[in-house]
Amino acid sequence: MDTAPAFASETDALQMLDSALAYLAAADPTQMPTGIQAQALTALERADARSTAARAAILAAFTASQGYCQDADYSPRSWLIHQTRVTKGTASDHVGWGRRIRSHPRVLAALAAGDLSKSYARTLCGWTGRLPEDCRDNADAILVSAAQMGMELPDLAALAAEIQARARPDVPDEDGLRFEDRAVTLETTFGGAGVMTADLTPECAAVVAAVLDALSAPRGAGDDRSHAMRYHDALEEACRRLVAAGLLPERAGQPVKIWAHIDLSDLIGLDIGSKLQQKWTGQLPAVGEPKRREVRLAWAWAHSSSSCRVARAASSSSTVTSRV
Repeated sequence: MDTAPAFASETDALQMLDSALAYLAAADPTQMPTGIQAQALTALERADARSTAARAAILAAFTASQGYCQDADYSPRSWLIHQTRVTKGTASDHVGWGRRIRSHPRVLAALAAGDLSKSYARTLCGWTGRLPEDCRDNADAILVSAAQMGMELPDLAALAAEIQARARPDVPDEDGLRFEDRAVTLETTFGGAGVMTADLTPECAAVVAAVLDALSAPRGAGDDRSHAMRYHDALEEACRRLVAAGLLPERAGQPVKIWAHIDLSDLIGLDIGSKLQQKWTGQLPAVGEPKRREVRLAWAWAHSSSSCRVARAASSSSTVTSRV
């Protein structure tokens, strides 16, 4: 167990924290021995766990005293967005940890001690949060102790299932494994990027995991994508296959369409044999001279300006248009 250093005040501790992180951020990791790199990664993971516990405790107190009202904000989530400049998804995550400190004190204590990672703690809270309140603290104690002794996540999941079965002996298994706060949210941010958060039932999680595992295999020895990147690409590929298969329900009697925007310069840079470029060039003889002149102008502008955009409709009547 680490011995907490003595500080004159919370302000001194925050300044020391900022200085330590600034030093590590400015260091050249390529000059570190492998042992120091491993030590740094382990220490930073523990720091992330402890910062999560500290933020949760401070935010819970800040919320109880309605400190956000002093900055004319109406909620802690709004205050975090405006004052700390985080996204809505991150603010909601922080507020969620502020609530967990009340219902899962043992998990937050393990985070504060650096004995449990943030991701493990979130998973444990998700499992025991579905138990009756009078069983939750004991379940947290059992799972936290097992995690601290080195039990891996699959074994912890089996232990959590056993605890749940004993806590609810009168509930059938198929009903006991469901929970009512299932949800998936997708928020669109700048440039069309998205932030997705989800609380999945075990059945849904099993199906999603099976799909992502099947489509996220590395693409050869040169594939340097991380596991999270491959899962992202697998999700996109699964959705594309679903759309292409025509299995989505129609809306207002019309088939589902996908609109994608591609720079004209990127379109020009495609392989000469690409189907999209062949289809586009194949349509040129069917248009009149004014239209061909417009296309040639767009082609010229693509090499001098990045403002050209091309819209492609991925439907049975796909067309390509250019705007300069």
